[in-house]
Amino acid sequence: MSNLTHVNPGDRMSGAVVHNGVAYLSGQVALGAGGKSVTEQTQNILDLLDATMEKAGTDKSKVLSASIWLSDISTFDEMNAVWDAWVADVTAPARATVEAKLAAPQFTVEIALIVAV
Repeated sequence: MSNLTHVNPGDRMSGAVVHNGVAYLSGQVALGAGGKSVTEQTQNILDLLDATMEKAGTDKSKVLSASIWLSDISTFDEMNAVWDAWVADVTAPARATVEAKLAAPQFTVEIALIVAV
């Protein structure tokens, strides 16, 4: 049987699940910046993801894949400005970005990661 580690477990979901050397981080929204600009929301999310990766024993240099959802694809360049700065000192991972209706209107960005541990 494989070993599972749950990071920040909750009733509905865990912040991450680590299995066989891979951390699967749940999609994060900007809980600290809801209703603010895409720039502020993206930065808040990346800060949350950095903290979750640290608890999982990894960091952004080991991100394998990122999934990004934007409530309005016209904000793609605004989100990318923050993302590009975040990955500037590492090799950028595989990534997909799509437009989607998010769970609540105050959130305009959601990001999920798959990260090697």
